[in-house]
Amino acid sequence: MKKEKNSMKIDTANRLKVVSEYYFSRKLKEIAALREKGQDIINLGIGSPDGAPAAAVIETLVTESRQPGNHAYQSYSGIPELRQAYASWYQKYFGVKLNPENEILPLMGSKEGIMHISMAFLNPGDEVLVPNPGYPAYAAVARLLGATVRYYPLDENKFWQPDWTALEKTDLSKVKIMWMNYPHMPTGTRASRSLFEQAVDFGKKNQILVVNDNPYSFVLNDEQLSLLEVEGAKEVALELNSLSKSHNMAGWRLGLVAGHAAYIKAVLQAKSNMDSGMFKPLQLAAVKALQQPESWYHELNAVYRKRRKIAFGIFDELQCSYNKQQVGMFVWAKIPDTAESGEQLSEKILHENQVFITPGFIFGSAGERYLRLSLCTPEERLLEAKTRMMN
Repeated sequence: MKKEKNSMKIDTANRLKVVSEYYFSRKLKEIAALREKGQDIINLGIGSPDGAPAAAVIETLVTESRQPGNHAYQSYSGIPELRQAYASWYQKYFGVKLNPENEILPLMGSKEGIMHISMAFLNPGDEVLVPNPGYPAYAAVARLLGATVRYYPLDENKFWQPDWTALEKTDLSKVKIMWMNYPHMPTGTRASRSLFEQAVDFGKKNQILVVNDNPYSFVLNDEQLSLLEVEGAKEVALELNSLSKSHNMAGWRLGLVAGHAAYIKAVLQAKSNMDSGMFKPLQLAAVKALQQPESWYHELNAVYRKRRKIAFGIFDELQCSYNKQQVGMFVWAKIPDTAESGEQLSEKILHENQVFITPGFIFGSAGERYLRLSLCTPEERLLEAKTRMMN
């Protein structure tokens, strides 16, 4: 057969050379291929809640979707009802007063906010402080925009918190943004008032925009804290939040960024060129979600608490060590000294036990000897995974 000539080729943008396909995108394809071959793979990798939102939230979406007038383009700033609901939520649970008119911007998930904040503030050559280990999207977005990523290490022996003294000894003159994520993913480290106070002080002293990504504040966590509750925080800080984890609405893509009106205006300037507003019934359903009683969170965490106990048992079988006080919807565990690496152990478990647990290296070099297990799996499947580890 004559080989067809590739007579026309359009080169991709140079920016794609600085990022690769997202690890989970590639891994899910591999897991799907194994399942097609008949293997019953238990996926304990991704933090996508398997439960449904409150029944009233779903009913609101259905009811409002039937209204003919709700299908038009919506405001780039979100409907007033949603901004007010976010403001009330922050006041009630975080003790933070936000002006719903100009200090809150609804987003299509907080991941979108990482891009829009970066687009609003970063120029090529600017530097960005990114936690190691940390969420890979912070670095990926910075690179796509031509900024320079500077990883700051988080160490288990220092309770997975920034070493502010060490950072101050470095040249920070080109740093524009510092990404934080407390409660922390992947380590499950809790937020603290003193941590946030140090972050705000650091931002003010060095004229750095400090952004806290805060989607895990309600999961297995009894104390909600916000970077914005620190006095003067709005001068140098923004905070992202989301309904994905706290309300079982990951696929709905509902989040927000909050902070000083001038910063929100800048983010909106970028965002308004990217989309045409959010479906109104989705926004009204989000209002209903934010109005759920405290019992919603208690019931959600009762489920995760039972699952976490089984997850601890899985890691016991693997002879991993972990902190029982961690929060969020994952369990982060250090592999035994006898294991070559987290990636090697993850692959071994996948192919010998048909269980996928995320290797920590994808969150940075500091995670190379760790595994991260998601609690977004029913108890019976977690128990099955544990049984497989025992064989």
